[in-house]
Amino acid sequence: MGTDVKDTGTLELLDGLIAKAKSLGADAADALGYEATSVSIGQRLGKPEHTERAEAADIGLRVFVGKRMAMVSSGDRSRAALDELAERAVAMARAVPEDPHAGIAEPGQLATAFPELDLADPSEPSEADLAARAAEAEEAALAVEGVTNSEGAEASFSASTVAVVSSNGFSHAHRSTGSGFYASVIAGTGTGMETDYDFSRAVHGADLRDAASVGRRAGERAVSRLGARKAATKQVPVVYDWRVSASLVNHLLTAINGAAIARGTSFLKDKMGERLFGEGVTIMDEPHIRRGLRSKPCDGEGLPNKARALIEEGRLTTWLLDLRSARQLGLESTGHASRGVASPPSPSPTNIALLPGQASPEALMADIEEGFLVTSLMGSSVSLVTGDYSRGASGFWIEKGKVAYPVNEVTVAGNLSDMFAALVPASDFERRSGIDAPSVRIDGMTVAGR
Repeated sequence: MGTDVKDTGTLELLDGLIAKAKSLGADAADALGYEATSVSIGQRLGKPEHTERAEAADIGLRVFVGKRMAMVSSGDRSRAALDELAERAVAMARAVPEDPHAGIAEPGQLATAFPELDLADPSEPSEADLAARAAEAEEAALAVEGVTNSEGAEASFSASTVAVVSSNGFSHAHRSTGSGFYASVIAGTGTGMETDYDFSRAVHGADLRDAASVGRRAGERAVSRLGARKAATKQVPVVYDWRVSASLVNHLLTAINGAAIARGTSFLKDKMGERLFGEGVTIMDEPHIRRGLRSKPCDGEGLPNKARALIEEGRLTTWLLDLRSARQLGLESTGHASRGVASPPSPSPTNIALLPGQASPEALMADIEEGFLVTSLMGSSVSLVTGDYSRGASGFWIEKGKVAYPVNEVTVAGNLSDMFAALVPASDFERRSGIDAPSVRIDGMTVAGR
């Protein structure tokens, strides 16, 4: 049905594998081919620390005998190995219990057009390029006054091709790349040491942030945390910095995953169509962003995907569904299937954005007499069954609308239902990691310290 890459050899190989499985008695089948290379260069204190290069070329086959399903994978692409793979898959499928919700897409459900998303950078950086990028970031971080040591800097590049063929007539392959780097440094000495980091990620290397600015920001963040103390236990407004606010969106995504809804294990299982956030809050899923870190031309089952509001003006509008979870719930797939060579499809989001509000982070804090600005989270005690939320945190205490002093070794707690309802987004939104949010304010949370 289509291809974004010139080499059709993998598609032909997968097509032959499907034909072999059907000749052995499979009623339906699909196969995935995955080829990837990656390289990363790391250094610490100006000296090389590691150079890693990895390559993978795997095949996954899923077969159906009636409503019985089995899946197998292999890294061996020889004809004999693939014939054995098909034989093993069909034999396994005949032996497992039936799954009434299993099955591939109907031909009429399949995507027939694939948007050009510019997901493959034609320029692969050399190892020398990556080493220079890591070095520039670390040197800039170490140059910040107060920085005393380095945890290291690393730069990386990866490229992958994913091909899917199915007995329903679907055949498609696309290539994608990713570049990134980070620096992490230590400020202070003895028991007063603090650490922080900064990073940049992009599909195309040309879209990465300047390495020196990333390094400087890592150093400045580490120094700003010196002299941290505990805060008193009290209920106050909490502001989540953009670096950690996306974690709240992740909790929402897990709670509206169709598999969790079908199992009845989500605290949002009965909330479809209800208002979860304030009226001004919208959360988008956009699979077709050009050069988007999580963009893809169709979903993992060959179904078309499209931009949609998961939360629109505060209301929950949809679950994240693949074919199986949609059948369980008596609904249609939302085109959110994602898959690997050794696992069946499951629902997964693409490029997620909690859209920005009108106020800057400073304006969002301006009327807070006492509060907590969270810049780092650790550990997790979050129940997606009840919504109860508790996490270790560090950041800065807010007094009279301004950052007053650094804080560590505290816990922030609440319930996700209450937190979502109280959430107010700031204006500092940028796409940085694929699931992104601006800084957000949530009133009425409990900060537990001394």
